[in-house]
Amino acid sequence: MERVTLGIIGCGAISDVYFEAGNRFDALDIAACADLDADRAESKAAEYGVPRVLSTEDLLADPEIDVAVVLTPAGTHGDLVSAALQAGKHAYTEKPLAATKAEGEAILGTAAERGLTVGVAPDTVLGTGIQTCRDLIDESRIGDPVGATAFWSNHGHEHWHPDPDGFYAEGGGPLFDMGPYYLTSLVTLLGPIQSVAGTANTPFAEREITSEPRRGERIPVSVPTHETAVVTFENGATGTLLTSFDVWGSELPGFEIYGTEGTLSVTNPNRFDGTPRVHRSDDDDGEWREVPVERDHPGQQRGLGLVDLAYSLDSDWDHRTSGDLGFHVLEAMDGIRESAEEGAYVELSAQCERPPSVPDGFPTDVGPADDAE
Repeated sequence: MERVTLGIIGCGAISDVYFEAGNRFDALDIAACADLDADRAESKAAEYGVPRVLSTEDLLADPEIDVAVVLTPAGTHGDLVSAALQAGKHAYTEKPLAATKAEGEAILGTAAERGLTVGVAPDTVLGTGIQTCRDLIDESRIGDPVGATAFWSNHGHEHWHPDPDGFYAEGGGPLFDMGPYYLTSLVTLLGPIQSVAGTANTPFAEREITSEPRRGERIPVSVPTHETAVVTFENGATGTLLTSFDVWGSELPGFEIYGTEGTLSVTNPNRFDGTPRVHRSDDDDGEWREVPVERDHPGQQRGLGLVDLAYSLDSDWDHRTSGDLGFHVLEAMDGIRESAEEGAYVELSAQCERPPSVPDGFPTDVGPADDAE
């Protein structure tokens, strides 16, 4: 296949894995990068051999670039993805697709009008862990799905992230930060969501940064930081979701799917790998059993979603980390917060199909860094 030329917008902490992906996957070629901090962009370009450093405006105007890769804070995703589409570029963004449902609708509308493709993280659902769990559900290893639990919690990113402000601004909060991993995996495993109901709390109006280099600074909190939800799927299964920046410690299970004939302990959706475990009703000893992972997906690392997008541009490949899936997850999260405010269930309107299973051996064009995770 022909290589897809990328321009990276945002050279912060997450960008390294995308620059590495550009050097690893034969389908990708990073032609330029941009950042509000020009020195930071220059540093990344020198480190990863990117030939040009541009302003965001010049990057979007460059006819050589096929795909704009948006790695900026979440609250800016909507504007930058829209700008990329308006400039005639395909776009791929870190999660979430946008900060609001309205921004997401505008993105999909523009993409459809211009015949362009949008991809959205997380791409961990393409890995051997979640895909093996998908195989087990499709094989009815736990019978028909009945329900799910998905729990993620800590006490905030200000304890480790050098610039945590965005996690507490519009487009942030634990639901919009970590929720996409779990909700994208749930849709991949169980199919589209029908309705959501949520509750939310914001116990702290400010957060004190305890990481370097800004230790001691206080930042305002403008989004909920403890969020719970009931998620109802079109197939009738129901799920319980908890995401929180207000938990000091927990012994809750992380991620489980319950079926008529057993339970599936799902792998960490923040990773590509992992070993699923199954507890079946007909196991005489009542023990959990690890399921050997027999899939082989070369090159599992963040940025794999860009390969997914590139394949879809050059062939009849089904785009799995698509804008439609990203918007479905965004609408669910937006609905959870709307429900928390209104005290009522919210029905989802977006049409989203369950993404097809990923063929074994994806991707097929991995470069020399075969030992990368």
